[in-house]
Formats: sequence, structure tokens, C-alpha cells
Amino acid sequence: MNVPSADDLLILLAVGRSGRFTSAADDLGVNHTTVSRRISALEQSLGGRVLTRSAGGWELTDLGREALSAAEHIEAAVGRLRNPHGEHRLEGVVRVSATDGFSAYIAAPAGALVRQRHPGISVEIVATTRRASQQRSGMDIEVVVGRPQVHRAEAHRLADYHLGLYGSRDYLAAHASPSSVRDLRDHALVYFIDSMLQVDELDVARRIAPDMQDSISSTNVFVHVEATRAAGGLGLLPCFMADRHPDLVRVLPDDVQARLSYWLVSRPETLRRPEVAAVVSALREVVHAQRAMLLGFAR
Repeated sequence: MNVPSADDLLILLAVGRSGRFTSAADDLGVNHTTVSRRISALEQSLGGRVLTRSAGGWELTDLGREALSAAEHIEAAVGRLRNPHGEHRLEGVVRVSATDGFSAYIAAPAGALVRQRHPGISVEIVATTRRASQQRSGMDIEVVVGRPQVHRAEAHRLADYHLGLYGSRDYLAAHASPSSVRDLRDHALVYFIDSMLQVDELDVARRIAPDMQDSISSTNVFVHVEATRAAGGLGLLPCFMADRHPDLVRVLPDDVQARLSYWLVSRPETLRRPEVAAVVSALREVVHAQRAMLLGFAR
């Protein structure tokens, strides 16, 4: 076995963290062909496969995990050379994918905390409501609703939150406020577009209020909030978003509610990156501070 190139090991590190040659190439500023060629050279020097293809992209073999551990030591040593006085400065881009509401009210303030503590870290937030990806291309952290079924990744429960039924004061003044679940048949619902909903856990409207007709539907929860505020119907809304608006009134709080969970998903190799760990820590800090808001207890 030949001595592996440090450069090749660092390329493996990038592929191991993203699971994709193209994402690693983008991060390193090289082309896809170079990544493939250097991985082949590394496998030749080590005498075995370091990566294997799966449905979710490229996964590390046992030999690959050993090589990645060596690559992490090289990365840390280079970091120490950049900071010879022992002041370890975290640097890099951390990409977070999360639902619209979580992105705005949890991920954004968490990103601000990270920037205050580690100015060398840039946080990119991609707002989308979907299942956990099996490929995680280009994403360091995903935050999804409901416990995900993923392979070659870790899933950690972040926080619970409540959905409640809300109406604007103008809407409730113009329509009889429901006094029971039975009364909801006389009201229209503001919620997700049923045929386009990708997250099973969010398909709760028909269970909670089966007799309500659709009013204004959208793939974006901020549209739900504003349509409800504009008297478009009763909205099934995250409490931590609706309770920020004094013109919204929660109706039937004891009878109509759903408790859902946010889960954080990431590759174990990615979670070991210090800059990613800093973002995860900030996310946990913000959800802990906002627990009452998330559960609808703040108001």
C-alpha cells in the first residue's frame, strides 16, 4: 500500500460529508472529473474501495471511514497552522434546509447567534417543506416535520410544536364563532394544498376537521397566516407563528390541535464538522428558548 496523498484524503472528506461528487466539486472549486480521478487514486494507494454507490449517493466503506478519520486530522492540523497562537477560528459555509416557519423563526435567529460567536461561518438557509431527502445533496443539515426514515444518516428530535385553529377578529365578527367541532362545517379552512402535500405528518386537517371545505390553500405557511389574517377562513396554523399576531384569535383550543415534531437530519460525518456542530448547538438553544411559543403556551 502506498502512502495516500493528503489532497486526495481531503477530497474524500468533502465527498463523505456531502455524499455527492458534484457537491464536493463545488465546495472545493474543482470539476467533477477531478474529484472522481482523485478518489480513484486514493483507492489505488489504499488498496481498496473507500466509497460505494447507494440510492442516497456515495457512502463510505469501512476503509473509507478510516481514511476519512485521517482526513479530519489533516483538516484540523491545517486549521492549527492558520491560527498558530491557538485561537481556533471556525470557518466555512453551513447549509440548512428547513420548513418555512422554522427557517424564519428558529433557523434565522440561530444563524445570527452563530455569526455573533463565529464570524467566519456563513449560514445558508433553504426554506422548503418536504420529507427528509435520501440524497441530501448540498445540504449539511435538514430539519423536517415528523420522524424521518433515512439511511446512512442520523436523525435527532429537536422540538415539538402545536398547530391550532385561528380566525381573525374581523372574520369572527362577521361569522358565528364555532362553539364546537360540529360547528366547523359552517366554516372554510385555510391550509396546505392537499394534493401537493409531501409530509404525511402535516396531513392532519381532515382528521381534525373533516367537514370543513377548503378556502385558500398554499404550499407556504406564511400564506396560510396572511390569508387567515385577511378573513379568508379559519386557518390551521403553527401556534408559534399565529400567536405573534394580536388580530388572530385561537378557536376551540381544547378540541382542535395537533402536536408535531421537528427532527434534525444529517450525515454523521457532517455532524463532526465543528462549524456544523456550532449551528446545531445554536438551533437547540433557540428551540429551547422558544419552547413555550412552539407549544402555544406563550399567549
